[in-house]
Amino acid sequence: MAAHDRSLLRNGMDDLSISKILQTLPHRYPFLLIDRILEYRPFEFIRALKNVSINEPFFQGHFPGHPIMPGVLILESMAQATGMLAFYSNQACSESGNVYYLVGIDKARFKRPVTAGDQLLIEAHLSRQMRGIYRFEAEARVDGQVVATAEFMTTERSANP
Repeated sequence: MAAHDRSLLRNGMDDLSISKILQTLPHRYPFLLIDRILEYRPFEFIRALKNVSINEPFFQGHFPGHPIMPGVLILESMAQATGMLAFYSNQACSESGNVYYLVGIDKARFKRPVTAGDQLLIEAHLSRQMRGIYRFEAEARVDGQVVATAEFMTTERSANP
């Protein structure tokens, strides 16, 4: 990481580990759907990983004999990555009492199934920020092939109304 990029990562936000993800996102097993942040630049982009294991609880019923990751969970993993980018960009975390709520998904497309043993590489770019609403363009890939794309909108709100 270049010195300029490192200067953007402050207040401990350069920690890309699962520990930081758990500290930042309110999600927990079985609904935490990102395992690692690979790279990010505040207010620009994030790259995250989701390791898809046969031990995932959804594989029991989706579909027996032909296990594939439900599309809605691929979208959720992409949305969690966008939430991490929003948190990293604003140097916030769930301890502040705020969370990023998903407020919209547009143009969701699925290109191929995701199966046990796959590793989702998720990349999201912040395309617009206006009046507390963030718009992201996101893509998930497996082995370099696009498996899903979508646009997401999130907003920050207090978790304790």
